[in-house]
Amino acid sequence: MNETPPSLDDNALAQDASQGIATQIIEFLQVGGPVVIILIGMSVIAMTVVFVKLWAFAQIKINDRRTGRQALHLFRAGRVAEALALTASARNPVAQVLARTIRGQQRGIPEPRIREEVQRYGGDVLESLRSGFRTLEVVASLAPLLGLFGTVLGMIQAFQQMEAAGSQVNPAILSGGIWQALLTTAVGLAVAIPVVAILNWLERTVDGLAHEMDSVVTQAFTEDLSADQQARETEGGGNASLRTTPARA
Repeated sequence: MNETPPSLDDNALAQDASQGIATQIIEFLQVGGPVVIILIGMSVIAMTVVFVKLWAFAQIKINDRRTGRQALHLFRAGRVAEALALTASARNPVAQVLARTIRGQQRGIPEPRIREEVQRYGGDVLESLRSGFRTLEVVASLAPLLGLFGTVLGMIQAFQQMEAAGSQVNPAILSGGIWQALLTTAVGLAVAIPVVAILNWLERTVDGLAHEMDSVVTQAFTEDLSADQQARETEGGGNASLRTTPARA
């Protein structure tokens, strides 16, 4: 079935719409002044950093906790080769620190030296993941201040216009100057709010990874006491039931 090509009227409407959007953007930048242009540039930088961080998180599967825990379970069960095979293809830092710990124990390296090497590796990973966070912090803190600065400049200009008008002050001119001045504050908040929210999520994700790495390494050097405790509780419960059962004559 042949598709009907777009008519000249449709092309003209689309062109007019695009030109209208471009005109509105230019007018918006002219009203906001250089402060709005700076804020837009800061938002572009912040979003670039966020996309880079999300891509880096996805590459290492930062939220993957299952692989490391499965490998730890295999290691504690004495299936060391299977645990190393499971971590060999994993790019998650939790699995990697566990693999380093297991190899160190196989080579007979003392625990302090193993922990030191694992801590060095984990610190390098966390430092790489946290790179760019400082940029987001600067954008989140400076954007509202720049917006407020633009508002103050706009208010000064509006009151200068009132002073020049003398007794013949036009309320429309005054209100127009005020909303133009408040525009920069709105843009600054619009830039800062999502950056703050995303930064908090990124930091919480990295902190969770750091805790998981430390927990897995510690469990590799210790014994799982939960099974023994459960067995004792089961045994104690059985004995208690025997004690509470009345003897038959």
